[in-house]
Amino acid sequence: MLKSLSLFTTALMLSSAPVQARNIVLTNDDGLTSNVVALYRALKKAGHDVVVSVPCTNQSGMGAALNIGHPLTPLKEPCLNNAAQPGDPGAGPMTRNGLTAGDFHYVNGTPVMALLYGLDVLSIERWGDEPDLVLSGPNEGQNVGAIILSSGTVSNSQYAAVRGIPAIALSAGANSEGPDLANPISAQVAQRVVELVNALEHKAGEGALLPRGLALNVNFPDELDGAQWRATQVGTYNTYAIGFTVNMAETASPAMRAIAEGRGMQVPPPAGPELRNKRDPSDPGPGER
Repeated sequence: MLKSLSLFTTALMLSSAPVQARNIVLTNDDGLTSNVVALYRALKKAGHDVVVSVPCTNQSGMGAALNIGHPLTPLKEPCLNNAAQPGDPGAGPMTRNGLTAGDFHYVNGTPVMALLYGLDVLSIERWGDEPDLVLSGPNEGQNVGAIILSSGTVSNSQYAAVRGIPAIALSAGANSEGPDLANPISAQVAQRVVELVNALEHKAGEGALLPRGLALNVNFPDELDGAQWRATQVGTYNTYAIGFTVNMAETASPAMRAIAEGRGMQVPPPAGPELRNKRDPSDPGPGER
């Protein structure tokens, strides 16, 4: 079961101090990002034990895909933000300088593969058991509406929930991207995530943070100043309209071009899927119901 929680208009009282330290697997579908680094640091500062397991490269839109029966081979290209280098194994500890040794790991595969590496390998090595909580994200862009069907961020939380592990999908604005791993917005989002985890801890006490089989889908607005918590439902609103185009070079939206350029690429001319940053004018947006 997936429930949604967004930072919009209705207040939720949150405490600043954690009840107890939790063992947390932090994953995503983007790879090594400013958001992941900021959330890792914020969780560690709050007293939690955190293991990071993310894809080697950006895997947005891969949903719950798996590479079944395909052994991982050494890397041929560096991972995003030089998390690992060519010749490094297909899964293992990140080799980039400045990351806490033993805490940051990558998988040259899909988001769910990175999650499973965290659950089935890293958690057992670290704690001898599954984690208390899985946090997936924060994604570089919100996951609202039908886009969640293809979201690796959301799929990770659902996979964890199916295994009975409390899980939360986290999505921030696209303005949280940052090649230097130091976007200040990332730190703001991370602090709000810690507030949410603390609130769940105070409610749960010594028990599980969420009911068994339940995952949360949490979205943060682009601007966090004054934002407050609100329980929401997955509705008909879509930030992106998904379609197939014959020539992306001719039809790609400004949003798609910005996404490509932000990752050091140009929109290619061959046929391929396209995200169009628009919606049906008759479709009400978030908070308009």
